[in-house]
Amino acid sequence: MSTQQPAQTGHDPSGAAGDGGVPDARRRRTILIAVCIALMAVIASVSGLGVAQPDLAVAFGASQSTVLWIINIYTLGLAALLLPLGALGDRLGRKPVLITGLAVFGTASAAAGLAPSAEVLLAARLLGGVGAAMIMPITLAVITSTFPREERGRAIGAWTAVAGGGGILGMFLSAVLVDVANWRWLFVLPVVLVAVALAMTLRSVPNSRETTGHAFDTVGALTSVVAVAGLVFALQEGPERGWTDPATALASAVGAVAAAGFVAWELRRRDAALLDVRLFGERALAGGSVTLLAVFGVQAGIFVVLFPFLQAVLGWSGLLSTLALMPMAVLMMAASGLAPHLGARVGPRATMATGVLLTGAGLALMASVVSVDGGYLSVLPGMLAMGLGMGLSMTPSTEAITGALPRDRQGVASALNDVTRELGTALGVALLGALLSTGYRAAVGPRLDGVPEGTADTAREGVANALDAAHQGGPYARELILAARESFVDGWQNAMWAGVAVMAVLFLYISVLGPRLSAGGQSDAPEPVGAKVP
Repeated sequence: MSTQQPAQTGHDPSGAAGDGGVPDARRRRTILIAVCIALMAVIASVSGLGVAQPDLAVAFGASQSTVLWIINIYTLGLAALLLPLGALGDRLGRKPVLITGLAVFGTASAAAGLAPSAEVLLAARLLGGVGAAMIMPITLAVITSTFPREERGRAIGAWTAVAGGGGILGMFLSAVLVDVANWRWLFVLPVVLVAVALAMTLRSVPNSRETTGHAFDTVGALTSVVAVAGLVFALQEGPERGWTDPATALASAVGAVAAAGFVAWELRRRDAALLDVRLFGERALAGGSVTLLAVFGVQAGIFVVLFPFLQAVLGWSGLLSTLALMPMAVLMMAASGLAPHLGARVGPRATMATGVLLTGAGLALMASVVSVDGGYLSVLPGMLAMGLGMGLSMTPSTEAITGALPRDRQGVASALNDVTRELGTALGVALLGALLSTGYRAAVGPRLDGVPEGTADTAREGVANALDAAHQGGPYARELILAARESFVDGWQNAMWAGVAVMAVLFLYISVLGPRLSAGGQSDAPEPVGAKVP
């Protein structure tokens, strides 16, 4: 019988405050601001370019498929590389990896803003995704390895607020820049944020790295890249190409096989694994991961539904539509900061369950009350309930994930948190978007009786297509507009009720199996063996 030697881990003394201690309160605030600014640059770049799709198509004479690739290749590169680069940050040092990531990301953003062709822009966006994959997990790992345990929840709450609400803020600022200037100015914002974050990182962020007796898990890193890239590609391309398209089917198969291979390999590696998948048997890690997957999926799916409603149904501009999301973003960010205080009083399980319940209630409210005549006010109460619920559920979920892995795996823990978010986002867009489209097509067909076949076929493609056909004039314009708007609301309700069902299942799961609060006032996720709390 073979014996497994425990991993030898240690914290590099150079990684504390420069003197082996905990940074003082003022410096900790500066560190938190620095990593949140860096995170904001990454998050804003995920969503910001979506507002400039028509401008990109015109500027480069690009097809819709090419434009979507310009947007999606950043997310693909980011998601695929999170786990291995997060693990390298643990080993090589979190500060140098963060600095390198900021330099790569800033360079890529500048190159994208100056790109003379779609091909150069694609390459720059891919490089930006690589830089973002260095930045995103390290920002959270810096918090968990620097802040004392009693302050860690509040710091993670601030990080989560930026991660959750930053995308909406990024879309709003991007819409402003597109309206007042042009799409190239979208890349000025991340460059400025990176410059500020880089200056603050060099001055204030401490370095930390962990030593271990195990070699880097190269096989696990490569299989994780293939698994995540395949699954994210399939989720991105499925709605556009079709789920039976050869490229989509191949990506799905490759991603699934690689994911199965990754799990088998990591089980074999045990303590030397890139990600010890046995830890998913813990309440905290499993509950936090499932919650983030579902909540971010619903959030992303909601945006797929809300933007066409505000722009195509209500006729609002992109800037006004983005501004309409700000109340939800503000409430989400405020609730993220409130969640650690609530969690300390009633426990992470009750906080997460309350957030999930509010999110489901918001979805149900929007599904029940939404109407063409009611406009924005018919969806605002549901948006506010969702913002509050998502904020309350995201912070304890993130803290549960990072708390379940040891100190020498905090880069991996942070990367797992981020991969879960990205997969949830891709899944939500694909599934809720498909439900919206299916519901719209089913509802619009009977409303087009008497409309010429060619015009009716155009209207079935989507609400924007129907309204464009109506705006070309003709005797059926009024009928087309009414049919398209009412059918969109029908499709909206299908997507919202599906989200309600997901939240109901998640609520039951968290209520029974969510992380608990121990008698000492801490989550039941143990501080793992070998971990050292700063």
